[in-house]
Amino acid sequence: MANSWLTEFPALSREALRDIKITSDAAYRTFTRNYGDIVDAAFDPLLRLLIWFENLLLIAPWWVVILVILGLAYAAGRSIPLCIGVLTGLLLIGFFGMWEDAMKTLSIIGVSTLVSIVLGIPTGILMARSDRAQSIVTPVLDVMQTMPAFVYLIPVVMLLGIGRVPGLLAVVIYAIPPVIRLTNLGIRLVDKDVLEAATSYGANRSQRLWGVQIPLAMPTIMAGINQTIMMALAMVVIAAMIGVDGLGRPVLQSIQNQYFTQGMLNGLAIVALAIVFDRISQAYARRSQTHMSGIKSA
Repeated sequence: MANSWLTEFPALSREALRDIKITSDAAYRTFTRNYGDIVDAAFDPLLRLLIWFENLLLIAPWWVVILVILGLAYAAGRSIPLCIGVLTGLLLIGFFGMWEDAMKTLSIIGVSTLVSIVLGIPTGILMARSDRAQSIVTPVLDVMQTMPAFVYLIPVVMLLGIGRVPGLLAVVIYAIPPVIRLTNLGIRLVDKDVLEAATSYGANRSQRLWGVQIPLAMPTIMAGINQTIMMALAMVVIAAMIGVDGLGRPVLQSIQNQYFTQGMLNGLAIVALAIVFDRISQAYARRSQTHMSGIKSA
């Protein structure tokens, strides 16, 4: 009897799994057919923002873009060597003829990072203020970080097709967990004595959050934003598979056609952008840490 059950169980499990797959696929296809246009229309403002930012970067003279990025670098780190390194990386991208693709990549990275910050920081704050919210959101973040990146493309493409918005959503899903986790961590690590001192001076819950917790947690939050930018850049090549322009598309073409030099140069351009924004965000985080340390010691 036991042997019969063991023999029949794999067949039964395969049959049940097949039924689940058929039912789930049919339900998702029905949803995309009935509500796909509504969902697509809901993301129109995001698409317009992405197109506007991309056109802005492409229309602006190259030297204006470089000056703006250098201004951000100096404001973040107050460091001349940092500005020299940023300038060198950007000039090399332009020298090898990858400026236009780099600006397209910069536009999707900029918008996806902005979306990740807008969604991620409030979620991290909610997790820091509620243990129940943390227990619900943490498993979702675990799944998002362990799921293979290609899997994100399947439901997004089925729902929205191929184009910029599906690529942007895939990048956001892949890149948003660090900023959520580190916002939660940074706020939870704020010294309880500091919060008690703020309460004794009459600060309410909202004032403690915006006037004490977030400023003191800013170095940790910036570390989360830094990791989000790095993960977004890592997703560029995969997003090129669903129609996202930029440096990822030449890399994908190089893989398909075995163009070693083209793939290497565009890959190095992605690395250069990653280094530029990594150094800028780290410099700002260090300055924030130094500033907060001075306030604490005072």
